[in-house]
Amino acid sequence: MDAPARGAMTRPDFGRLGLMAVLGFSSGLPWALSGPTLRLWMASEHVALGLIGLTANIGLAYLLKFVWAPFFDEAKPPFFGRRRGWLITVQLALALSIAALGLSDPARHVWLSLGLGALVAFCSASQDIIIDAWRIESFAPRLQGAALACEVWGWRVAFLVSNAGVIALSVKTGWHVAVALMAVLALLGPLAALVAPEPQVRREVQPAGVAARFAAAVREPLQEFLTRRGAVVAIAFIILFRLGGALGATMLGPFYLSLGFNRAAIAVASGPISLFCGLAGTGLGALLVMRLGVGRALLLTALLQVGALCLYPVLGLFPHLPHILLVISAVEAFTDAFSDTAFLSYMSGLCHPEHTATQYALLSSLAPLALHTIAGLSGFLAAQIGFVPFFVTAAVAALPGILLLLVILRAYPPADRRAVAAV
Repeated sequence: MDAPARGAMTRPDFGRLGLMAVLGFSSGLPWALSGPTLRLWMASEHVALGLIGLTANIGLAYLLKFVWAPFFDEAKPPFFGRRRGWLITVQLALALSIAALGLSDPARHVWLSLGLGALVAFCSASQDIIIDAWRIESFAPRLQGAALACEVWGWRVAFLVSNAGVIALSVKTGWHVAVALMAVLALLGPLAALVAPEPQVRREVQPAGVAARFAAAVREPLQEFLTRRGAVVAIAFIILFRLGGALGATMLGPFYLSLGFNRAAIAVASGPISLFCGLAGTGLGALLVMRLGVGRALLLTALLQVGALCLYPVLGLFPHLPHILLVISAVEAFTDAFSDTAFLSYMSGLCHPEHTATQYALLSSLAPLALHTIAGLSGFLAAQIGFVPFFVTAAVAALPGILLLLVILRAYPPADRRAVAAV
């Protein structure tokens, strides 16, 4: 039998890509459960806005996951191999934490629900570490793009299920059953891990201690990046780019309920149409990055993001216009995916070829900093000034990021990154 043509995909490649989509589903499922879905559940139980806003801080695990990531590289479980063994263990813990969250009662024991939400986020972030490692080690460089695409597709479908799906199901079954059923779906993850092949990676023996390994793995990439011209501006931009969106997104569920929209209407608005618009935004964003370059594409998406934030005050002033919630949710999904594509391309371009993995992990941890810190105060701010002024404030909060982007485009354009890296 003839050998496969160079660059052609084999049957095992297709099998691993299918597993990657399932693992992407497993990665996306818990994200909404500890975020927007939990916020809407709390809002429907009339929990105070200030406490609802604190759910933004639950996601600090995603921000800090690089801290305990070396553990999954260093320690090897006694079963199934390094990647599969830890992945199955973490996924089972994740399913149990989701089930516990579903059994909690935010109306009576809000702090317990918040704590369980934080546990879900911690297990989810740990799962992401191992899934990313499995993907990088299991696929040849030529298939990394396809593997990432399968993971993103699975992630978006899972987010639809655990957000719009849970909201719609809760109308008939109540929140407890709807959330607890997600624990059953979470078992797809360990099933996929069981049939997945363990990556065959030769690991160098590291005689040095933990401190020396930390220096090699973290200090050197940090030093390389921070000594570049314009590094501080780039970091400030990465932190501030999503500030406006982070503030606004945290209060969307309570805002919709305050306008009289029921859970069924919110589920429809967050459902397949938003998924389709998100996928379209991703595709168009990739096309613009190729045609316009990262810098101009990023500026266009930043302006569209501010425009999308300005739609929420319109919704607050005219809440009874036909289908306005559906239109605004579709625009939001499109602009979010559109801007994410350009933003992630910008961060990828900042990474030095010798330190790509570590630098990207650190930069991607900075990106949601506003969401998981400042956005925690959004509920108190919305309760103090009202929803319409709050969303105007969120739109204004996006402007510092745009100003920093203009500085970057003028003084440190993304096209010059390779040259800057050599300085």
